Amino acid sequence: MRYFLELSYKGTHYSGWQVQPNAPSVQATIEAALSTLLNTNTEIIGCGRTDAGVHATQYFAHFDAEKALPNEFAYRLNRILPPDIAIHRLIDTLPPDAHARFGATYRAYHYHIHLQKNPFLADQSYYFSMLPLDVAKMQQAAKLLLNYTDFRAFCKADSDAKHYLCHLFESQITFDEQQQTLLYRVAANRFLRGMVRLIVGSLLMVGKNKISLDEYQHVLHQKLPKFNGTNLSAPPQGLFLADIRYPFI
Repeated sequence: MRYFLELSYKGTHYSGWQVQPNAPSVQATIEAALSTLLNTNTEIIGCGRTDAGVHATQYFAHFDAEKALPNEFAYRLNRILPPDIAIHRLIDTLPPDAHARFGATYRAYHYHIHLQKNPFLADQSYYFSMLPLDVAKMQQAAKLLLNYTDFRAFCKADSDAKHYLCHLFESQITFDEQQQTLLYRVAANRFLRGMVRLIVGSLLMVGKNKISLDEYQHVLHQKLPKFNGTNLSAPPQGLFLADIRYPFI
């Protein structure tokens, strides 16, 4: 039988979702716990990769088991897993070809930025201290992205992507003046490798007036690889995979 797991994790102490040869990963940690419970080597397929230090408030993965699992299986799994990984539910009512990665039709990321130093946000938000910041221009630039579908400007140079087409459903920045925090929300049918962190880095360039809105729009229109340098990528700790949707869940 095929099962889906809905889970969340804090990625601070992991090298990312995917198994790495010499570093801890979320995938390897869950696979070890599943293999213990099922008494057989069990592999899982995740809905996507996240980089080292990136978090997920909602994530899905699937695995196959030879027999039906009890209702309390998620509870048992949580008892084995460390505190920074939480299983929310086990889903067994699925079509036979259900796939955690290829079946997803909607993905949303949230990126958190705080403008005042806060030790309690250090692992879950990006402290950006280079003020002043023109938030209104950043909001305009974020909205401009909705007019485009080719995002090669925001794809890492070493990516193996076969194409750069992504259909964005949302791209907006909200500013909490009292808390001095920014939240960038972006949703699409798919994302390129490193895309969200590169978008955030480019929006911060706009906010610092290092690039004008006209120049920003020109890069998007001409499909130029302008923002794909690693030095422009926003750091991982502010990024959360926040919403995954399937037609069968």
